[in-house]
Amino acid sequence: MIDPASLPALHASHGGVWLREGDETRGLAKGQAIARAAETPVLLLNAPLTGQRLGYPELNGLDLLELWAFVYPARFVVPTPKGLADALGLTPPRQEGDIPALLQAVAGALVATLTNTGWTEREGAWTSAQSLARLRWPWAPLVVPHIAKPREAERWLFSKLSEWEEAAPRPAPRTITLNGDTVLERLDRLTGAGAEPRQGQRDYAEAAAATFGPKQMRDQPNMLLAEAGTGIGKTLGYLAPASLWAAEAGGTVWVSTYTKALQRQLDRETLRLFPDPQIAAKRVVVRKGRENYLCLLNLEDALQGGFAGRAAVLAQLVARWAAFTKDGDMIGGDLPGWLPTLFRRNGSTALTDRRGECIYAGCPHYRKCFIERSARASADADIVIANHALVMINAARGRETGQHPTRIIFDEGHHLFDAADSTFSAALSGAEAIELRRWIIGPEGTSRGRRRGLAARLSDVASYDTEGGEAIEAARNAAQALPSDDWLKRIVGGDPFGPIERLLAAARGTVYTRAAENGEADAGYGLETELAEPDGALVDAAQEAALALDGLLRPLTRLGKRLEAVIEDAPDWLDGAARARIEGAIASLGWRCDLIAAWLALLARIGGPADSDYVDWLAVDRFEGREFDIGIHRHWLDPTKPLAQTVLKPAQGVIVTSATLKGGGDWGNAEERSGATHLPRGAARFEANSPFDYPQASQVLVVTDIKRGDIAALSGAYARLIEAAGGGTLGLFTAIRRLRTVHARIADRLARAGLPLFAQHVDPMDTGTLVDIFRDDPRASLLGTDALRDGVDVPGHSLRLVVMEGVPWPKPTVLHAARRLVGGGNAYDDRLIRARLAQAFGRLIRRAGDQGSFVILSAAMPSRLLSAFPPGVPIRRVTLDEAIIAVSTSSSDDKSFVGSGHPPLGADGAFVHQGDESKSGDLESE
Repeated sequence: MIDPASLPALHASHGGVWLREGDETRGLAKGQAIARAAETPVLLLNAPLTGQRLGYPELNGLDLLELWAFVYPARFVVPTPKGLADALGLTPPRQEGDIPALLQAVAGALVATLTNTGWTEREGAWTSAQSLARLRWPWAPLVVPHIAKPREAERWLFSKLSEWEEAAPRPAPRTITLNGDTVLERLDRLTGAGAEPRQGQRDYAEAAAATFGPKQMRDQPNMLLAEAGTGIGKTLGYLAPASLWAAEAGGTVWVSTYTKALQRQLDRETLRLFPDPQIAAKRVVVRKGRENYLCLLNLEDALQGGFAGRAAVLAQLVARWAAFTKDGDMIGGDLPGWLPTLFRRNGSTALTDRRGECIYAGCPHYRKCFIERSARASADADIVIANHALVMINAARGRETGQHPTRIIFDEGHHLFDAADSTFSAALSGAEAIELRRWIIGPEGTSRGRRRGLAARLSDVASYDTEGGEAIEAARNAAQALPSDDWLKRIVGGDPFGPIERLLAAARGTVYTRAAENGEADAGYGLETELAEPDGALVDAAQEAALALDGLLRPLTRLGKRLEAVIEDAPDWLDGAARARIEGAIASLGWRCDLIAAWLALLARIGGPADSDYVDWLAVDRFEGREFDIGIHRHWLDPTKPLAQTVLKPAQGVIVTSATLKGGGDWGNAEERSGATHLPRGAARFEANSPFDYPQASQVLVVTDIKRGDIAALSGAYARLIEAAGGGTLGLFTAIRRLRTVHARIADRLARAGLPLFAQHVDPMDTGTLVDIFRDDPRASLLGTDALRDGVDVPGHSLRLVVMEGVPWPKPTVLHAARRLVGGGNAYDDRLIRARLAQAFGRLIRRAGDQGSFVILSAAMPSRLLSAFPPGVPIRRVTLDEAIIAVSTSSSDDKSFVGSGHPPLGADGAFVHQGDESKSGDLESE
């Protein structure tokens, strides 16, 4: 039997390459390491990342993360040497040269677990190991001998999962008014005995409680806009009245977030409400869109030969996880975010229901389905943790078995406008149209997978109902007008096929023609142009496409009506399973008919009158010069109009809350971007400032001597600042290309100083995993884009410096230009920039005792925007050398930034205090 601890172990970073064989660890050149790994399997940690460090992406070996996923499915671990050491109780490495020895120890510990009688994830392991051995999984020869064959046949995944049960509809919640003293008692219980009372949190809870009272006026929910600074404790502040109302009224409160990170945090916080995990699982449910959950039918197809090669190994490891997961959530749930990234060109997306092809009760796993279980559990839950998009979609489509959120708390409320903008938009693009074709027709040609068309999903209707079968066949024929495989290649080659492809070709021609006039065609990034003054070719193509889409809408509408009639008539062949499947098909048909109707409205705009409520444009989407989609887009000029109509007005009570709700403006800005201005009586307001001492804990430094466009200077500034802080730096960029360039220039230098550097769009890991790694290592730094500017919670010493490459100016898109025009021009831009600065600054001080610096590498930072930062925070314009000294000082034990030897100076040498531009003058904006 092979001793895994005796296998050679390889570690590569920006600082070097080390190989351990026997008792000797030595440094290697990259070429030597690649050759050695090709000769004999070596122990690795995160093969794609190691391969990237070596410049050999196809590197393979014995990846310890794959072994962890087998041994401990659904258990969290930070995928680093330190993270594995901490999880297994091993001594973390003191230097990189010690890592190969640790990898050997980790391998030994994980394999030894397989023989441990206390191993809680043993069930199903032997069967899974046998399947993985047949797939020639590299770990199989080491794993299989250590797992004894069970005396009785193991329960396989699909027999192990419990079934959900149908329940009677929940009665409507009772009408009650919460007692203020009772709310505060609930808050005290949540915060815990001995916790210091926070008046701001208590005031917040009382203000939130008022929204749960009876609704007084039609189309006017009890609505509260609440800006609560970081540290107020707003989560428990609203959970106290929400949980009390749910218990006393017998209703459900939906808590909606914008980021998955906050969803996970809320899930943890609710354990204060229900410390017993089994009770918590019933009373608190996390809800996401269907595309987030594992589809058991897709998994079964993958396990039975639908996947090949490495993708088949991934399917087996996902099956291991599925047997132990809390809720089947593959995106942000307890499936390790790093697992799919270990499998290049992985098939994880094929394991979810991304195309809306669910056959509902026709699925053999329907009563064990994670999606259905979640939907039913939320009907009886006290608290449903969802996201903004799902809440809006449920309200707009009414698809969720009568579940219409009536008490809603929108946390991260400053993103409500953006979420509504995305949800209520429409795009007739090649990618959208081909998905509709596949949904209707199903697999064509040599395509593989479990895709089913309408005929397959509704075979019983086609067989037993003549009119329904005719409608299905008519829809299939009409769908031939939609783009098919290789549509983009045909358009680029000048040979579009069908009316929709000809429309997209005409749109592409218009975009490129206008881009050439502006000198933008060769820029490499996406191109767009306003949908105004269309030429004759585009108008003719739009009319032809509209006829084709109308020809598709008619049979789909007819089919929907026929299915409703079948449900109503209830023929003999309509058993319970068929009824459920047809009801699901009716819902899917409904929103696809709405989609086609939106496309038709958009096409009517081409050559027709403009609608002042919308902004329409043509776009060619490109990445690094490569086209990947073409489309015609429509967004609401003010997306809070449909938000108010479909979500707010039908609700009973709504709270919109955030630490930066006013978004760089005043309460008027909060009301406009939350939809409150479209309600008869608007919304109540609450404001509580953060209890943190920002002037003592933080400083803002505007570096004035980094020339815009000087990549070498920008890279040097990032490197020197990270070195001065000793790591713990979050670097924020507005362009992926600059991020990658800076990372490439400084990663090796920082590694030699013992300062690991990670980056979005560079390292082959998901954003959540990168943040986990950053949080776990105080000497690590992380570079990223907008996704890291908000929703990232890294308290303590792990984040002590935030560096922005420059002023986060809005991208000059067609949509932005239209909103800027009606929003006040420069004032509109200023509000957006202040909001982004405030959100970025909010990453810095997360807990009492945190301290740090916020650096902006731009001399063009207008002083009028400095009001984005908390009152009293020292703001100084300094050279890079002065910033280095200040950051070094702030990273020491001295927590005071005032009087640190560098007085706060404006551009003209005057003291800068945010909001007081008369003392500092202004700088010309970019």
